[in-house]
Amino acid sequence: MRVGLRILDPRLSGWGFPRWGSPGSAGLDLHACLDAPLLLAPQAPPVLIPAGLSVRIGNPDWCGLVYPRSGRGHRDGLVLGNGTGVIDADYEGPLLISAWNRNPAGAPIGIEPGERIAQIVFTRIVRPDFELIEEPVADEGDGVGRRGQGGFGSTGSR
Repeated sequence: MRVGLRILDPRLSGWGFPRWGSPGSAGLDLHACLDAPLLLAPQAPPVLIPAGLSVRIGNPDWCGLVYPRSGRGHRDGLVLGNGTGVIDADYEGPLLISAWNRNPAGAPIGIEPGERIAQIVFTRIVRPDFELIEEPVADEGDGVGRRGQGGFGSTGSR
């Protein structure tokens, strides 16, 4: 698979972009292309931070998924305001990272210019052909049947 990459912020090359953190890393680190440090107060509205690049995936069988970096999310509470960002194959605009401080209280989270704050993972997309049905499909001995009749969490709490 080939993805076009346009560098919009020339500082990225000095920050080591593009590179994966290790040979086995699934996500490509994204940097905060800020002109000055940013403080995110607890529970304040998310802030859009430029990643300084755009991508051209082009192939509708693929997309990019933007996730928070594990350590900052777990340790500090820095997550994405939209949970996961989806970069469609036909989107070629600038990548923006929706950064949010999920902590209920406490000190703000500091983000420095050039800091790695998110990651993009490229993955395949499957578009099923849908068959509209009126009734749930009955179990025909294949183990697939009327599950879900009990509602959310019906398989138990453990």
